[in-house]
Amino acid sequence: MKKVLPWIAVALLAITLIVVVAFVFLQGQNDPKKETSAAVEKKLTADEIVEVSSEITGIKTNLAGNNTIVSVDVVFELKDAKAKEDFEKIKDLVVKPIIIQAFADTQPEELDGAERRSEFNKKLTKLINEALPEPNLTKATFNNFTVAPL
Repeated sequence: MKKVLPWIAVALLAITLIVVVAFVFLQGQNDPKKETSAAVEKKLTADEIVEVSSEITGIKTNLAGNNTIVSVDVVFELKDAKAKEDFEKIKDLVVKPIIIQAFADTQPEELDGAERRSEFNKKLTKLINEALPEPNLTKATFNNFTVAPL
């Protein structure tokens, strides 16, 4: 019995330690006050949205296959007002050709439904950010969107 008693004490101590560590870890995971940058996105006010948004209107081009045409207005949300100012200077020279090229490589089926359009917007945002001197574009969305056969 004297040989087993220390082993029982060590086992109980180890189990207690594991339970305490698990409890502390789980409490940290479920803490509603804890904010992570990926999970929490700051909501902008209406004035802030206008301050950081830019628009390109009246884009009309063919989709891949040349028997379907698309007409869109695209709204861009940038990181800050300075980024918007820089974006405004080059949007017709740099950004508009990227949009036209992206549509030229896109089949009409790739734009069917909200999920596919959202994927296309993410792709467009990535392509434009790669072309900008500084990647300050946070998202691109369609304001008006029309697809029609020729």
